[in-house]
Amino acid sequence: MTEKKTGFFKRIFSFIGKFLTFVRHTISLVILIFFVSILAGSFAKDRQVIPQSGALIFAPIGSLVDQKTYVDPLSQLLNQGNQINGETLVRDVTDAIDYATEDRRITHLIIDTSNLGNAGLSKLQEIGYAIDKFREKKPVIAVGDSFSQSQYYLAAHANEILMHPLGGAEITGLSSYRSYFKDALSKLKVKVNVFRVGDYKSAVEPFMGNAMSSQVKQETRDLLNILWNQYSKKIESLRSLDPGTVTDYANNLDTYLSEFKGDSGKLALDMKLVDHLFTRPETAEYLSRKIDSENDEFDKIDAIAYLENRRALERVSGDAGNKIGVIVASGTIMDGSQPEGSIGGDTLAKMFADIKDDENLEAVVLRIDSGGGSAFASEIIRESIMSFRKTDVPVIISMSSVAASGGYWISADADKIFAMPATITGSIGVWGMIPTIDESLANVGIYSDGVGTSDISGMYQIDRPMTDRSKRLFQSGVDNIYEKFIELVSNGRNLDQSATRTIAEGKIWTGTQAVNNGLVDHLGGLSQAIEEAANMAGLDDYQVKYFRKTLTPLEMVFAELNTKMQSFFSNQKIVNFNSLTLRNVQSSIKKNMSMLHQLNDPNGEYLFCTLCETMD
Repeated sequence: MTEKKTGFFKRIFSFIGKFLTFVRHTISLVILIFFVSILAGSFAKDRQVIPQSGALIFAPIGSLVDQKTYVDPLSQLLNQGNQINGETLVRDVTDAIDYATEDRRITHLIIDTSNLGNAGLSKLQEIGYAIDKFREKKPVIAVGDSFSQSQYYLAAHANEILMHPLGGAEITGLSSYRSYFKDALSKLKVKVNVFRVGDYKSAVEPFMGNAMSSQVKQETRDLLNILWNQYSKKIESLRSLDPGTVTDYANNLDTYLSEFKGDSGKLALDMKLVDHLFTRPETAEYLSRKIDSENDEFDKIDAIAYLENRRALERVSGDAGNKIGVIVASGTIMDGSQPEGSIGGDTLAKMFADIKDDENLEAVVLRIDSGGGSAFASEIIRESIMSFRKTDVPVIISMSSVAASGGYWISADADKIFAMPATITGSIGVWGMIPTIDESLANVGIYSDGVGTSDISGMYQIDRPMTDRSKRLFQSGVDNIYEKFIELVSNGRNLDQSATRTIAEGKIWTGTQAVNNGLVDHLGGLSQAIEEAANMAGLDDYQVKYFRKTLTPLEMVFAELNTKMQSFFSNQKIVNFNSLTLRNVQSSIKKNMSMLHQLNDPNGEYLFCTLCETMD
């Protein structure tokens, strides 16, 4: 009778859940139709065409990413007006600039970084390469009300930088800070059982202490110094500044600013970080003169619209011949099927299985931007890559900001690996973590008791303490995964196991260091990886095809609408410097808090470098 009642209630709650989901989707669809009816006419009338002679406007929105995060349709629509929550694909930026470099109709590149949010240094470097190539042939001008550190890196690639008189260049250096919970957990009487291999595997440190360990602090400091060196030297080279100028500026910003009575605009001009201080009307007038416009406003086209035009032309004129496939793996590696913005083990494995029979596919580039995650899901992905390679189609890895831990696990067996100088990789180590709350419950008078057929039969119950036997069992599993990690890296990279162990232990490396220690083959971005893929396949003429997770028809509609609305809002200046700073902090906190929700490995074993992701 009890089981029947339980089943009945389950069916009732299941029905209610499905009904509420249906209502939510219905409301989303109604809102979608409403927005489409309002905006469709605007999109049709205002679609930009490429001018016969004009400037390309590069104005990135929100974070720079390799794959846009799938967002619930209702949230996606309601948040469009808030640009800093948006995302800009790095490949869209580099493709648009590369096209424009060879397009005679595009005479100038205008960089407007006002709405740029979070950006990993490696992604900035990759876009910087494209800007540098454009700059060799045509003028580049950067404009901004003010510049954050990431924004300024892109602006520095311009021939001229125009800034508002009330603006400033906030270059403050690099940092990596995390929250630590040992005392809080102790007060809550929550015990965290930690299992790990690798002295530098720091993902679980926040649950073991109240501060960063000395060895992780030293490793982090060394890494930040390397990245800062890359950042500052590039700025000094681009702006023809004396060596050490940028570091001096960051270290003594308060002193310098007081000398100019708090006027950050005049300080930036005096330090030669910018070329002109113009109000917005003055900037518009200056650009019109520089671009030789006969009218009050020069001819221009934004990068998104320009790219749509160029890609539409390619679709019409292209054929179904030789293809280089690109698959993007971005986000935390999780078990099962996951939406874009996360890496599902089953999702990515299915993508490799689906393209196996494509006779026109000559090579594949796997673009990775991930600090890892589930060990089991990482292995499922690696197995799918190994199975695909039996077709003799080359697989090239292109590492973005981060390709560490599980991100490196899925990379090791590829034919070639490319990384940017500032890419964070390595972190060859394993950890597991099981919290128990028996003492916390006992503190309020709740206890667990019962019997089992073995000492470990109740080891997954968090309301009971872990036995010594259970702890040994988990540590044994973690040790086993680590040994497999060492073996697959050694085999995939043709390294002696002793050599692999010296660069393992959870240590993280920049792309430049990884080339030197054998974890990476070449420095370069996605474009260089695609070129190498074509070279390995013996191709001179080919098309690049991006493969995506199969979307439902409704998801495809929402994704297309999101792109259109982003283009619509791209000319609206609604984000100021202060709100940008606050939202970056909010984004960082959200990223740290969301980690626990992404840990779904069936065995509780993780190849995850959380420290790596704080560098992005």
